[in-house]
Amino acid sequence: MLLLVLILSSLTGRQVVVMGDHDHDSTAKANSLDSILQEYAYRALVKPKTGTIYNATTQLPSNFTGVTLAALRLRSGSLTRYGVPNYNEFQIPKGLVQTPYVKRLVLVYQNLGNNNNWSSNYYPLPPNHTYVAPLLGLVAYNGSDLSATNLSHLSLNASGDPIIVRFRDVKSPPPGTLPKCVCFDLFGSSHFTNVTGGNTCSTFQQGHFSIVIHSTLPPPPITISPLPSPQKESKSSSNKKKVWIIVGSVLLGGFASLTLLSLLVLWVLRCKQTKKIQEMERASDSGEALRMTSVGNTKAPTASHTRTLPTIENEYTP
Repeated sequence: MLLLVLILSSLTGRQVVVMGDHDHDSTAKANSLDSILQEYAYRALVKPKTGTIYNATTQLPSNFTGVTLAALRLRSGSLTRYGVPNYNEFQIPKGLVQTPYVKRLVLVYQNLGNNNNWSSNYYPLPPNHTYVAPLLGLVAYNGSDLSATNLSHLSLNASGDPIIVRFRDVKSPPPGTLPKCVCFDLFGSSHFTNVTGGNTCSTFQQGHFSIVIHSTLPPPPITISPLPSPQKESKSSSNKKKVWIIVGSVLLGGFASLTLLSLLVLWVLRCKQTKKIQEMERASDSGEALRMTSVGNTKAPTASHTRTLPTIENEYTP
């Protein structure tokens, strides 16, 4: 296989990078999926017309969501002489060589989607590689008995021009990535080739094909939080000042309220004391005034006369 790839690379002038062989489990899983899809594709060929593409997606059960399937029955001689100019994304040239030879064959078309469970699980990529186009498959089977199951695929190779695959849905590669065509053959090997025209790959054999990207970007650098600008610092300090102003205003307001309350209490007490003194003065004014006389250094009230004159109760003189 490696020798064949190197020969094709030298003949076509295209860069071919061998990716290596898949492990046995992956290859067995992929072959099992091909066999299942072949059976469902043949169910769409009920009294088929030669050269007519039949949509077999409707034959798939619900657990095959995301898979598109089609079948095309051809005469081997017609395929070799004329090829198939347009079979969905595939352009098949004339001059194909099939082994072993059969009178009629069926080309099964598969579309396993882009980066879903089908493409990623059955056709895994190396690290740092990602699908950016659907994974398309083209597999040839013997078309003599359309009720047959578990058929082995035929060997189909281009002897002149290559098979062209034009992908209709290709994601734009991000900066720092390099798109490549990837080809998985039916024997467990895979390799990369260059993409032409942004969405076109070419191959000389049947298998599964897609466009992938290999990220060459270095790991993201450690980001250091920038120091706050002076403007931000001034904003934070002004905010702090506003807070202190509010707190100070509240404290001053509380102190002023307490002071006013204290003054009000003192005023009420003073008013009560003044009123009491006035009542005492009015009471003193309404009574009889007493004369004042000096007794030493002090003054004391004196009466002008006594109210009751003393009388001798007994005039007895001893």
